[in-house]
Amino acid sequence: MFHHIKGTVFHVDPNRVVLDNGGVGYGINTSFFSASAVKKGEEALFYTYLHVREDAMELYGFAAEEELSCYKMLTSISGVGPKAALAILSVVTPEKLALCVISEDEKALTKAPGVGKKLAQRIILELKDKLAKSQLSVSGTSGVELPSPQVNMGSAGEALAALTVLGYGRAEAAEALGGLDESLPVEELVRQCLKKLMR
Repeated sequence: MFHHIKGTVFHVDPNRVVLDNGGVGYGINTSFFSASAVKKGEEALFYTYLHVREDAMELYGFAAEEELSCYKMLTSISGVGPKAALAILSVVTPEKLALCVISEDEKALTKAPGVGKKLAQRIILELKDKLAKSQLSVSGTSGVELPSPQVNMGSAGEALAALTVLGYGRAEAAEALGGLDESLPVEELVRQCLKKLMR
């Protein structure tokens, strides 16, 4: 219903921002990172998603499109509701979430309130499954195995895998990596690629 809302920041909490747009205050549930990126009295833009339940309608939004994309991806996983997705995105950035998946770092995800070991394992398993399927669609072969955390793929290889976890095709991810300094840390490579891909 709402793609984004732009307005003056009326109020900020660690997980909630109120944007004043034309005299209407939009209460937006958000991540700690997005809330930290704005200041009261300044103009801000949030990419939003309206979550509709039988008894309520709640607006979720993020300062970056990649966060919203991760939110939608997380809530598509069985057992991950809006609050759990928001909790996860308040302890890991989209870049770190992707790296958690390819390195099977469930401990990082369990730092989010309400996310236990089993749920963290399910998130990693389902997102890895999406990565494997995307690799299959590109290679046209079967039996693709994801690199284990112990195998050093190099920063570019890990960044490519991380971007695929976030839903990008291997071709567009590889194109985004073009021209970047491959000696940079994986997380920084992913961050720079996301900036390119979101243009």
